[in-house]
Amino acid sequence: MTRARPLVEELIVRSNLTIMFEKGKERLPELFKANKVHLICSLPCYTEGNVDKQRGRGVFHASIEALKLLNKTGFARENGLQLDLVYNPVGAYLPGDQQILEKDYKKTLRQEHGIDFDRLLTITNVPIRNFKSHLKAKGEYDQYKDLLKENFNPDTVAGLMCRSYVSVGHDGSLYDCDFNLATGLALKDENGELLMIAKVLLEDLEGREILTAEHCLSCTAGRGSSCQGALAEVESGSCSRQASSGVTETVKEYYGKILQGSKDLKTSACCTTDSLPAEHKAILKLIEPEILEKFYGCGSPVPPALEGATVLDLGCGTGRDVYLVSKLVGEKGMVIGVDMTDEQLEVARRHKDRQMEKFGFKKANVDFRKGFIEDLKECRIRDNSVDVVISNCVVNLSPDKRSVFAEIFRILKPGGELYFSDVFATARVPEAVKNDPVLYGECLGGALYIEDFRRLLRDLGCLDHRVVTARPITITDPAIKDKVGHIGFCSMTVRAFKLPGLEDICEDYGQVAYYLGTIPGQATEFMLDDHHIFTKGKPMLVCGNTAAMAGETRYGKHFRITGDKSVHYGAFPCGPVASSGSFDKVSTGSCC
Repeated sequence: MTRARPLVEELIVRSNLTIMFEKGKERLPELFKANKVHLICSLPCYTEGNVDKQRGRGVFHASIEALKLLNKTGFARENGLQLDLVYNPVGAYLPGDQQILEKDYKKTLRQEHGIDFDRLLTITNVPIRNFKSHLKAKGEYDQYKDLLKENFNPDTVAGLMCRSYVSVGHDGSLYDCDFNLATGLALKDENGELLMIAKVLLEDLEGREILTAEHCLSCTAGRGSSCQGALAEVESGSCSRQASSGVTETVKEYYGKILQGSKDLKTSACCTTDSLPAEHKAILKLIEPEILEKFYGCGSPVPPALEGATVLDLGCGTGRDVYLVSKLVGEKGMVIGVDMTDEQLEVARRHKDRQMEKFGFKKANVDFRKGFIEDLKECRIRDNSVDVVISNCVVNLSPDKRSVFAEIFRILKPGGELYFSDVFATARVPEAVKNDPVLYGECLGGALYIEDFRRLLRDLGCLDHRVVTARPITITDPAIKDKVGHIGFCSMTVRAFKLPGLEDICEDYGQVAYYLGTIPGQATEFMLDDHHIFTKGKPMLVCGNTAAMAGETRYGKHFRITGDKSVHYGAFPCGPVASSGSFDKVSTGSCC
């Protein structure tokens, strides 16, 4: 380090923090200071639980002590001693907004630990080494590569680390970047010999072709990562704009800043026309007007029989559905809202105390958490801990829908229910539509092709989902009509259960279901889906899957099921499966 310092204008050392407490490394802080090193240190989160979960028990505490030591040495507090921290997601998704994360980090570390640092750099997970093995083990490697490709941003190229820096290995060998160093992609001369820091002239590297590989996609996805952090604001003509930053940033920008209310929407995709039960209408009258005004849902995904349940709302926005369900679950229940948009969460949280007062609750039964629906572990949601997951026109906005549904079935209790409204397409949406920020923000660009949705659930072990309601989406804007072409869109409310033993077609076991009429608000009828409407006391012959949905979930106490699966009579007689080219009739899972 001391010999290399005179060779360069800036000497960067990237390090984990805990190394400073290893035997023989005690002098590192003073050595860094003496050589005016620019330190970049990894701290994947500012909470103990998340760091220790990702890095091992005790790592957070050691990292905090190391940061205090660096501050005491002068880093982040004296001129020329820069200390940056690094955040990277724990899952296969792009990092959140760097400026927002930096603000959260600085506030928490300063208030709780008295720690200062200069910048937070958000780094996209690079699919190499352990992370690559992790992705392959989960069958997510190809999907993550596709995510990186789909979010390629040409604005990131000019600032890539490999264009202006070199990385040096412990033996003095040279690399274009840290990731090439990690994969052994070293710089060599014309004879195939390693280029070494002690022998090479820096001018010999100018104009040299940069060695690239598949992992380079990580540095050009979204707002970029490149070990220099995400793109900052850039100038475009006379106007300031944020550089293209991938699907996640597009959605946050659209819902956090562009839309000021539901009147600003350009299609009916995010506007519900479903009739609400009288009980729900009465609750909505108690909800603050600002919450309702900034509601962008496309359905009414609130199932019945929620008293005392734990409910999770994915993409809760300003909290309309969270507060609606809060009243329905009662003080013994709990509702968690997850969203990634600060502007929306600020509205939801600001009205929390007032809403509890209106509902007559002595203690709050809602909790709003900032995070990504692709990784609910980061939001502290445990396996098998939630009775019902709801979502209102949000899943289509996710760039990684497989991870969303995988997380849903992870956190649902056995017999738990997914009940959500979203936008689906009659065909796969082309890239030109996906990449249009308005169409993505309007819930069209990210719409799942209905048959791909069925296949996705099948791959995750859910062989039967049910469509409760469906309506075509009206597009009146001529420009949007031209862009989407022949593709039709539909808003559907869908339910699925975490039930073992469901079959991929309806099978007949001679079972009969009787609805007891005991679900609140549904004294005479209960609608399981668009072709299973149970009348109180009237026997209905059902397939094995329907019998399980009615009898082995929280609805079980409201049904009497006769018969079992000891005798099989063949396939259960159903109507024909609709063609995927139209939403006149839609595929409703196994039982159609």
